[in-house]
Amino acid sequence: MKTLKVALAGAGAFGLKHLDAIRVIDGVEVVSLVGRELGKTREVAQRHGIAHATTELAASLALPEIDAVILCTPTPMHAAQAQACLAAGKHVQVEIPLADSLADAEAVAALQRRTGLVAMCGHTRRFNPSHQWVHRRIAAGEFALQQMDVQTYFFRRSNINALGQPRSWTDHLLWHHAAHTVDLFAWQAGGEIVAAHALQGPVHPVLGIAMDMSIQLKSSTGALCTLSLSFNNDGPLGSFFRYIGDSGTYLARYDDLFDGKETPIDVSRVDVSMNGIELQDREFFAAIREGREPNAGVASVLPCYRVLAALQAQLG
Repeated sequence: MKTLKVALAGAGAFGLKHLDAIRVIDGVEVVSLVGRELGKTREVAQRHGIAHATTELAASLALPEIDAVILCTPTPMHAAQAQACLAAGKHVQVEIPLADSLADAEAVAALQRRTGLVAMCGHTRRFNPSHQWVHRRIAAGEFALQQMDVQTYFFRRSNINALGQPRSWTDHLLWHHAAHTVDLFAWQAGGEIVAAHALQGPVHPVLGIAMDMSIQLKSSTGALCTLSLSFNNDGPLGSFFRYIGDSGTYLARYDDLFDGKETPIDVSRVDVSMNGIELQDREFFAAIREGREPNAGVASVLPCYRVLAALQAQLG
């Protein structure tokens, strides 16, 4: 089996998660690391045994041995960098969101169709064992989704990342965090989203973004989704999902799953790992080797970005 040579762009919180995941995947080697500050990037590269470190994605793309790129860079860079990777003949996985506008998302999808390369977006919820378990019940006809109730909560009053480090860009509840649930709801419901409504709270005077948001969705199957998002929540942080269906209720909290009465459900055998990022990366590399469309390929997640664009238009 030929070793896939990978460049990873973005040595921040999520870049490190991907480096840890790839370390346990056979036949894959990260050979180039792209970061914002060369000194820090070299330190991370040295810790992970990566020979090449740079501050320019173009320098990695110029390496002939590179087969694929994983982008963990700031959201505003995703679409342009994904297109640069495809134009250079490299397969690409883009961390969520694919883009922060529908036009940019469609441009990436169009270039993927022309090149035939694998282009995938990091919609990790499709890969978390808890959500996979529910999806398999739906696919087997054992559970029909009637409603999803989702809370995505953070406490963030300044531009910091998951490691508590300063960000060079501003995160967004709609184009980043809501993207997870909009895509997951469509994937689990099995239909198209036919109605979508949104409200947002006051815009932060410094960050320039709404700190609270409420979204309602309806699928062509009749299923409903209610999503609450906040950067103001001073309490348990993260995303919490309640699946209400015709044959049960399930609560997904990260990789833990419970029934409606809080009885734990064992999801340890759903896949080869409990790490959603690792499972996401395994799918990316498998799609490259097998020459197929991956789960969460850019074409399959494009409907999510159409919904986000419609919601943004409502919010003005």
